[in-house]
Amino acid sequence: MKLRKVTAAAAAALVLSLTATACGGDDNDSDSGSGSGGGKIKVGIKYDQPGLGLKEPNGSFSGFDVDVATYVAKELGYKPDQIEFVETKSADRENALARGDVKFIAATYSINDERKKKVDFAGPYLLAHQDLLVKTDSDIAKGTDLNGKNLCSVTGSTSAQNIHDTIAPKANLKEYSGYSECIAALQSGTVDAVTTDDSILAGFAAQPQYKGKFKLAGLKLSNENYGIGVKKGDTATLDKINKALEKMVSDKSWDKAVQDNFGPANYKNEPAPKIGVIVK
Repeated sequence: MKLRKVTAAAAAALVLSLTATACGGDDNDSDSGSGSGGGKIKVGIKYDQPGLGLKEPNGSFSGFDVDVATYVAKELGYKPDQIEFVETKSADRENALARGDVKFIAATYSINDERKKKVDFAGPYLLAHQDLLVKTDSDIAKGTDLNGKNLCSVTGSTSAQNIHDTIAPKANLKEYSGYSECIAALQSGTVDAVTTDDSILAGFAAQPQYKGKFKLAGLKLSNENYGIGVKKGDTATLDKINKALEKMVSDKSWDKAVQDNFGPANYKNEPAPKIGVIVK
């Protein structure tokens, strides 16, 4: 009888051991460990911004943010086939990090004091500016030239309103649900200019179907410091990403990514920013 009890206890211990092992195997498939164990990492990007973060019709991904994210993930120990890109819309970026849906986010994520209360930022890795995109033969050269002209931005954006309030009070504001619609309106002549970050505008202008049709005005109406968002308090990941970004700049991979994604738009980008230096 005593032998039976010992055997039962041993069997129970064996079950517990196997259960723990199985649980450990699940952890290796999450984004919490190193890529060397065959795990995956989930990275937040945009799906609808050509030149920055775009999901292609064949399911692949392209853009400067995608190239930066891929380089960083590689430095964290992950191969390209171990990266799972997750769409993170602007309004959900902080929540996605807090919930642990993604390990980090590279999605035209401007660093500001309000966001820093909720997430930590590596970088910055790109300094962008609010600008105008106009047709190549446009005579719009400065903000005041927009008076009496049709200016487009997306619904809810403050970009067009900022210009209307501070530079061109007689500009006619047009709002669409997405920048692709603004670009189409610019091409058709429905609007005279589109405004948002110059990096976003350059991404659209660099697309083959628009090559040579648009130009950036180069007005530098604001400073947008793009950072990589990580969960608040995750200093270990933050430090690793900052080192990866420094390496990307030093080995010229950053320059190549800029040229590959923005080159056709003749985008006059700022030099790679220094880690931790925010341009106001």
